[in-house]
Amino acid sequence: MRNNILALTDFIYPPFRKLMPLQTFRYAACGGGNMVLGFLVFTGVFHFIVKQKEVVLGLIAFKSYSFALFCSSTVVFIVGFLLNKYVVFTTSNLRGRIQFFRYFLASMSSLCINYVVLNGLVLYLHIFPVLAQVIATVIVVTISFFMQQYFTFKVKKEESPAP
Repeated sequence: MRNNILALTDFIYPPFRKLMPLQTFRYAACGGGNMVLGFLVFTGVFHFIVKQKEVVLGLIAFKSYSFALFCSSTVVFIVGFLLNKYVVFTTSNLRGRIQFFRYFLASMSSLCINYVVLNGLVLYLHIFPVLAQVIATVIVVTISFFMQQYFTFKVKKEESPAP
């Protein structure tokens, strides 16, 4: 699967060569695919599973769009980690469990930002939840790229031996 994704992204890359480095293009392509998956899950849960109604789980009640956000975030988290680790940031020399923990922290940060922006757009600006999620995603993706590149999958500089 990894080789097929790499072959596809590398095949499509040449027209974008002057605009961005290969790693950025791979991040955009994989992230774009994962974002579409997230929108499909969000929209499916929002419209077809909870049917735009409040979700009550025991003592906790969720607005339909908040529940859809958490469902889509779970799917996107798993797929996103695998794509970033094995397709985009392949030169990282951090251990897998460190990457996973950092990815979890970055994803939780992104989820919190997404939640705040989504709720602000829906509750205060009265934007339809699916459109609000699109806007929130654009903001979060930009922040997420830098978190992934410089925190989660950074390349640790090799220490040179002391003289």
